[in-house]
Amino acid sequence: MDFDADILITGGGLNGPALALALAQGGLSSVVIDAHPAPVLREADFDGRSYALALASQRLLQAIGAWDAVAEHAQPMLEIKVTDGRPGEGPAPWAMVFDHAEIEEGPMGFMVEDRHLRRALLDAARAEPRITLLNGLRVTDQAPGEVTLEDGRRLRGRVLVGADGRQSGTAARAGIRRTGWGYGQTALVCAVAHEKPHGGVAHQFFMPAGPLAILPLTGNRSSIVWTETEAEAARIQALDDAAYLDALRPRFGSFLGEIALTGKRFTYPLNLTLAQRMIADRLALVGDAAHGVHPIAGQGLNAGLRDIGALAEVLTLAARRGEDIGAPDVLQRYQEWRRFDTATLALATDAFNRLFSNDNPILRLGRDLGMGVVNAIPALRRGFIREAAGLTGDVPRLLQGKPV
Repeated sequence: MDFDADILITGGGLNGPALALALAQGGLSSVVIDAHPAPVLREADFDGRSYALALASQRLLQAIGAWDAVAEHAQPMLEIKVTDGRPGEGPAPWAMVFDHAEIEEGPMGFMVEDRHLRRALLDAARAEPRITLLNGLRVTDQAPGEVTLEDGRRLRGRVLVGADGRQSGTAARAGIRRTGWGYGQTALVCAVAHEKPHGGVAHQFFMPAGPLAILPLTGNRSSIVWTETEAEAARIQALDDAAYLDALRPRFGSFLGEIALTGKRFTYPLNLTLAQRMIADRLALVGDAAHGVHPIAGQGLNAGLRDIGALAEVLTLAARRGEDIGAPDVLQRYQEWRRFDTATLALATDAFNRLFSNDNPILRLGRDLGMGVVNAIPALRRGFIREAAGLTGDVPRLLQGKPV
């Protein structure tokens, strides 16, 4: 059979181009199919969206040739402060403080705006001869290792990879069912400019309705991911900018001085959705197509990049051994590598959200004391720091900064 590429990838957001670049490092060719038109990114303004990249994710981006274009726009996260609190009352006395100086590897992670990361990945993909980008075309049908596009073309590959998000059409067409539930919460996402420097410190305040994350961007700016109940979030999002800031200030506090909105405001509903399988016949799922989790730990994109590192390593090594890279036993290696880790992440984020998104006085006392204990024991602190940096577990070589 003639193949259009070794790998067909549906979904051209961040994970799709990143996977194509990772596969290209191992000599494998890809076609990335994106239903959206090719984005105009060269003059893109800041729209408020940004990502917390773990140190291991930064290493992968370096290994696939996308980091150098991002580095000057990346804000290192030097410290993370986690506290309990209520709007208008300030943080509780117990806190967890994670300082990057407690590990040898460097910053725990970096904050990067969507516009810079997306541009870097797409520019690197366009420059790679093993990658073909197809934009503005929907997949209308699929078979093992094959897709039919809306213009009638059929493309064949040894493996089809779904990187097409929580509503993955690739998974649905393969008959892969999903497990999950909603949280009755909505995330309000924006960015603010502030008077005082943030010092590279990220803050996570646990409020009764859900967490408020204040994440440092370059300059005197921070990204906000603010969780509220669905009804309250809808009310706040409908406010004008001045009233929106009035609602944010009691939760944000005054420690960074006056604040002003910069970029757009977004909302998205919060839920948990797990594909019951990460593989099928000549098919694999990565990122949110495989596992969509609560943003409480900021690990959504990082988990997807870990999938990419694992899948690229499995397929590259199989190709070098002369194996059929789409064979069931090859794809099973990927699922066995990633399934436990992603399920554990989903359960952990679910449990943390349920534990912290309430105002039960007994639970409040227990979690405040727990944070105090963790903060008082250096070994526990370092364990959390290494986990946040993506340095624990069976780390794929690309996420160690090493070639496959």
